[in-house]
Amino acid sequence: MPSTPAPALPAQVSPPQFALTAQTPAAVRGVAALAYPVFPMADSVLLGPDADALAEEIGLDLFAVLEAARATGRAGEVTQVPVARDGVVQTVLLVGVGEQEPQHLRRAGAALARATRNRESVVTSLAAGTPDGGLEAFVVGMMLGSFGFHWRSDGPAERPVAHVVLAGLADPEEQTATLARALAVGGAAWQARTLATVPSNLKSPAWLAEQAVRAGADAGLEVTVWDETDLQAHGMGGLLAVGRASATPPRLIRLDYAPPGAHRRTPRVVLVGKGITFDTGGLSIKPAESMATMKRDMTGGGVVIAVLSALAQVGCPVRVTGLVAAAENAVGGDAVRPGDVVVHYGGRTTEVTNTDAEGRLVLADALAYAVDKLRPAALVDVATLTGAAKVALGQRVAGYFANHDGLAATLARAGDEAGEPLWRLPLHPDYEEKLASKVADADNAPGGPGAITAALFLQHFVGDVPWAHLDIASVGDAPSDSFEWSQGPTGFGARALLRWLGTDDPLAGLR
Repeated sequence: MPSTPAPALPAQVSPPQFALTAQTPAAVRGVAALAYPVFPMADSVLLGPDADALAEEIGLDLFAVLEAARATGRAGEVTQVPVARDGVVQTVLLVGVGEQEPQHLRRAGAALARATRNRESVVTSLAAGTPDGGLEAFVVGMMLGSFGFHWRSDGPAERPVAHVVLAGLADPEEQTATLARALAVGGAAWQARTLATVPSNLKSPAWLAEQAVRAGADAGLEVTVWDETDLQAHGMGGLLAVGRASATPPRLIRLDYAPPGAHRRTPRVVLVGKGITFDTGGLSIKPAESMATMKRDMTGGGVVIAVLSALAQVGCPVRVTGLVAAAENAVGGDAVRPGDVVVHYGGRTTEVTNTDAEGRLVLADALAYAVDKLRPAALVDVATLTGAAKVALGQRVAGYFANHDGLAATLARAGDEAGEPLWRLPLHPDYEEKLASKVADADNAPGGPGAITAALFLQHFVGDVPWAHLDIASVGDAPSDSFEWSQGPTGFGARALLRWLGTDDPLAGLR
């Protein structure tokens, strides 16, 4: 029976375009909306100084408007005021920026993005005069608050504001590099979110590999894709076992980045992403309600592709290799069975007692290969791995494990600064005995505490390399629109990793 051809994904919306100017918003003509910052005070609020000119021009007491709306200036609070200027009706948006910390400015940017959907343009002074990192945070928040995905016959229901003018800057030229970095970081998070949102009737392992090849071509990366024959030749037993029941065979995707002037002694970081393009649970099948979001079970792989694509733009000074272990965990006559034993790259064996604990099987092959062939100075894997992480942490914080305190501290700091918080969980050795199998080196589903035992399982494949495991299952989906998060797959991890790898010395504290 011939296979059904893959459907064509319709054109998607794009993030806003940004421009910089020293002019105040009131001086910029021909825009659909103007946005001014509102600062919280002890018993009132304070408007950005450039709002005075507009208030005088339109003859409207903006402070009275804010008082009537009971505005507080908290980050992301928006008060809308229609005004008549130049013979047309415009919207003035008074947006709370809190204490102007990066987190507050991201929230303000996302709120402004949602308030200006379907408009052609907005000019705003929300990013003017902000502390260090403020402009980047605002732009990233506005980009991600604009995110949308659709597969509608008549086009997207909503579109992001097309043009954003960042006004009131003291020296716009000095902010050009900051804007470029913000666009790279926001774009990577957008890309990761898009890849995680694409439905799995299109998103097969081969399709994900095609996206990596295209992204690599655009970013000047070397990209290599191993098909099932290559995987067999290299002993990738975990990846082959998980993907063997699917009509779309597994792939191992490799992306390589090198900074200008790199040589053999330039240290290398390896990122490994779980790329399960759909997870039925296999023969240990999931309940229907648990399967509904499983198109995003390749979020870790999408994050790795997106991060590699943006490394040059953030000035990463080390070599970085991304490995995406991509497979569909399907149900079929050739599906891996409970009780089967798989042989991973390097020879370590695993008894499969639950086919729904498949992510660790594919990650194990990629981690073992990375340690054996790539000799990384640091190794980080990203995976929507365990429901236990979600039970422990909810849907706002990701759990992570690390065998090196310096790497752990570096990643935690990067996550906080980027707006993707990470909470370290223990690789507690007392639970190691749970991994025991009577027939193999380890059991793939040793029971609770599930996030910890999964991390302990992976630790056997990393040797003595500084390693961190980001279990982002808790934050893989946002239950609703909230600040820069849009309801649905989040692409969590791209911003934190770029924050880390875009520093002057990502390996400081690891030597």
